[in-house]
Amino acid sequence: MDPRQLKIQDFTYDLPEERIAVYPLANRDASKLLIYRQGQIRQDIYRNIARHLPEGALLVFNDTRVIAARLLFQKSTGGTIEVFCLAPHPRYPDIATAMLQKKKVWWVCLIGGASKWKHGTVLEKKMELGTETVLLKASVIERLADSFTIELEWEPQELSFAELLHCAGVIPLPPYIKRAAETSDAERYQTIYARHEGSVAAPTAGLHFTDPVFRSLREAQIEQAFVTLHVGAGTFKPVKAEQMQDHIMHEEYMDVRYDTIERLAEKPGKIFCVGTTSLRTVESLFWMGVKILRDPGLNIDDLVVRQWEWYETPEMSDIAPDTALAALLKWMKQKGMSRLICPTRILIAPGYRFGMTSGLITNFHQPRSTLLLLVAALIGRDWKQVYDYALEHDFRFLSYGDGCLLYISQDRGE
Repeated sequence: MDPRQLKIQDFTYDLPEERIAVYPLANRDASKLLIYRQGQIRQDIYRNIARHLPEGALLVFNDTRVIAARLLFQKSTGGTIEVFCLAPHPRYPDIATAMLQKKKVWWVCLIGGASKWKHGTVLEKKMELGTETVLLKASVIERLADSFTIELEWEPQELSFAELLHCAGVIPLPPYIKRAAETSDAERYQTIYARHEGSVAAPTAGLHFTDPVFRSLREAQIEQAFVTLHVGAGTFKPVKAEQMQDHIMHEEYMDVRYDTIERLAEKPGKIFCVGTTSLRTVESLFWMGVKILRDPGLNIDDLVVRQWEWYETPEMSDIAPDTALAALLKWMKQKGMSRLICPTRILIAPGYRFGMTSGLITNFHQPRSTLLLLVAALIGRDWKQVYDYALEHDFRFLSYGDGCLLYISQDRGE
């Protein structure tokens, strides 16, 4: 199967507006859980998820933290211009460095109301932080293909950009949640284990996990590991191209510790990813190891996984996961690296042969999305059966909705 020839119209379904969860449930772990395994479907709630996972499994979580990425500027005429901070400018080596900038920073942004922002005009926003007045200014540096480079400058200059966003920004709820962000979203649109700031969207599969759930996992001898992948706004975007070959996959930054990769290498056949972002990270690590096996002299820029790279070298997918990760670990050790910080553009679609993953815990995704393609790659045509079941049994959809535990299908119609 050539995944580039896939038609996105084959990966759609009717999602009624009333099935989209606008608010989360009062208790995170009370959300419904659909369990799919080899064509069979049953349901439970997240509180009992440990009962449905094999002993000795390794759950991989994404510990990224959502930043308050929406900055609202009021014009003197009364109109509002929104600056949505997508990603740091390429002048910074990584997101952490950009978040620690003081006085000013360059950021790649979307602009709501861009036509109302006159050329050369500097937007200003004042707010109170304790006893101090914070002044934030925004200027357009350049227009990009579908975004802008914006310079943000502020006083007091001692504030880091991370601190500035905490003061001035608003949590960026997905566009399909058609309401303004509320105070409670600052806590509920974060996982309880969120640590590293940089995402503009939550890794929503993890929103259902609570301290009691983690206790039950430990009691069931189910292990946990944490990776970081900063989720970009591209995760919201339905595919507009009719054929996948015309779709450009968005890039997201991953940050994984050496000892975490060691743990992954020890668990072939037992890795379950919490969320599509964790899965993309784990599978990207596999392909990075494969690339090093082919050419041990690669540098960090060469490791970036392109969106169709797995399809272009299908013979390499037969490499054992522990072999691929051993090569990656050896390469990191030779370079004195304790962490691997690198972007990935991997696009997982039907025809993909999973190198690392045995199962996925995830929410229900938008029609015509790359996330739905990933689900179809994992369980084949049964994705329709799963989504039909969820619609017929009153499951709640998308970011604040319910979710599912999907075991990889051995018959995916490839």
